[in-house]
Amino acid sequence: MWIDVPAAWEQIDVTGLGGVLMVVGGVDTGKSTLARYLFGRLATAGRRVAYLDGDPGQSTLGPPATLTAVLNRPGETEFPPRGPRRRWFVGHVTPRGHMLPLVVGTRRLADAAQAAGAEVVLVDTSGLVAPEQGGLALKLAKLDLLRPTAVFTLAHARELEPLLEPLRRLAHVRLWELRPSPAVQPRTLEARRAYRQARFEAYFAAARPLVVSWRRYAVWPAPHFTPHILVALEDAQGFTLALGLVVAVDLAARTVTLHTPLADLTAVAALRVGDTAVRLGKA
Repeated sequence: MWIDVPAAWEQIDVTGLGGVLMVVGGVDTGKSTLARYLFGRLATAGRRVAYLDGDPGQSTLGPPATLTAVLNRPGETEFPPRGPRRRWFVGHVTPRGHMLPLVVGTRRLADAAQAAGAEVVLVDTSGLVAPEQGGLALKLAKLDLLRPTAVFTLAHARELEPLLEPLRRLAHVRLWELRPSPAVQPRTLEARRAYRQARFEAYFAAARPLVVSWRRYAVWPAPHFTPHILVALEDAQGFTLALGLVVAVDLAARTVTLHTPLADLTAVAALRVGDTAVRLGKA
């Protein structure tokens, strides 16, 4: 994939980078582009790199409302990589009101990637940075949990200053303060909604009805199933095996029919009910 690379990005020294790297910036700053560029640089240098897609609203590696981490195979430089993949359900397409599952999921995915052999975990974060909306608290929580060795920031002006001021004083964290690429094209709210809808449509394109008896599984936070609500089918470690959309509920039988690409329930240990309703084009 072709990327318009500013000269400042080419000057980034990736030598010796390891552990967790974070890419931070507001909306329309080119975070994902920078993260993919860094992935390519590190993978080309022969590193085992996990790319952690940490934006549940504009996800690139999975359906919206989820986080996804994927590890490249030895010698693989293409994006997206085709190695081991894990997914975590946030429950909604915005971090607001869902920050706890977002930070927990980010840490769990980073740990899983490192356990699978990642030398570097590259975290592409969400675009929520405004302090009055909880963005600063969210980024500080991620810094505390992930303990990154390097942080790459993209800012138009001084919107990241509350985060940058203390970061500049951390001698053990390498900090790159970058400007957004001139090639970044701002997207409207309508365009972002359309992108999410397209991602959902693609994810559920091959889905079929699956009847689930919820008395057999842990259900978080409670079995409050309503039509069109997203539900995650999770394994014993809490990672998402697949998403489903509620089609019908039988309270007497305690079953829920889900529209899901998952073929069977063999590996399912729990259900997690989200807060997002999705109506597909065929619905």
